Amino acid sequence: MNAPFTPPRERVRIVDLADANEAVRIDAFVAAHVEGTPFHTSAWLQSVAAGTGNAALALVAERHGEIAAYLPLSEIHSPIFGRLLASSGFAVDGGLLVAEGVDGTAIFAFAEQLAERRSCPAIELRGGVLPQKRAGWTLKTESHCGFVTPLAADDEAQLLAIPRKQRAEVRKGLANEFEIEIGTALRDRDAHYAVYAESVRNLGTPVFPRALFDAVLDRFGADADILTVRHEGDAVASVLSLYHRGAVMPYWGGGTYAARGLRANDRMYFELMLHARRCGCSHFDFGRSKTNSGAYHFKRNWGFEPEPLTYAAWTAPGAAPRNADPTSAKHSLQIAIWQRLPLALANRLGPLIARGLG
Repeated sequence: MNAPFTPPRERVRIVDLADANEAVRIDAFVAAHVEGTPFHTSAWLQSVAAGTGNAALALVAERHGEIAAYLPLSEIHSPIFGRLLASSGFAVDGGLLVAEGVDGTAIFAFAEQLAERRSCPAIELRGGVLPQKRAGWTLKTESHCGFVTPLAADDEAQLLAIPRKQRAEVRKGLANEFEIEIGTALRDRDAHYAVYAESVRNLGTPVFPRALFDAVLDRFGADADILTVRHEGDAVASVLSLYHRGAVMPYWGGGTYAARGLRANDRMYFELMLHARRCGCSHFDFGRSKTNSGAYHFKRNWGFEPEPLTYAAWTAPGAAPRNADPTSAKHSLQIAIWQRLPLALANRLGPLIARGLG
């Protein structure tokens, strides 16, 4: 009598991304996977590590020497929110990728053990294959939505594709005298960081370290750039975007106080749509936003339909669930205080706090 067939077990380990051959293997797996994103790449993990000081932990499960599953993790340290393993850190995606026939059980178990060994009472998975009915895990399906839409065939069609009310705002921006600059040189980086830092301070959020933006631009090369809108020589709106599989992804963007009256943000996103199409892109990925937030409604005004995202969170036995929701009552006072900080002070303190937000 033949013995029952037993599927081969995966061997799970942490990959050393400093080994160029290992990084190439991971990136090849991501490139071949239908759900691979920029946030799965070795470039993203290494950028987060270099720009924030949070360790990169790339987990792979292998069968017969081939990658069968991959989970990119950033080990986040925060004196406010505690310790966390995030997949992926500072990203809106980057969860578990598996090959056909792999269920992810081995890599989930390894991640839980790793979190406990490294004194991280929480794990967050943003997209990818999620644990179903696994002890200690909860799924969140209502907290965030993604926004993606095709780009139009030409400039005029792109303008007409925007709903009437928002199109009127874009037309006001088009009527203003702006200079549009696109690049990754020091001038572009300086302008972007100055605008972004002011923008997030106004929202009550600490700014990320400048080193994070520089690391992403340096490692992504032609797959990242900055578009800046200037008025009378001054940068008033700026966005750092990623490019992946025919989609442009405006990722870190914002505007100064003056931008709103000038409609500079509206002009910025419209110009990015035109720029992306000229670069060969077919889709505009507006990223994620918290459901029913101001950003959520702003994107809907542009004609983007929200697509609910499902994330997963693990909490160690006996630990309290992690609460980093900026809209919670616990953090609302902190946000109000931060909005009133002088910009110079916010820019000095912000990176020390934001590197732990994950």
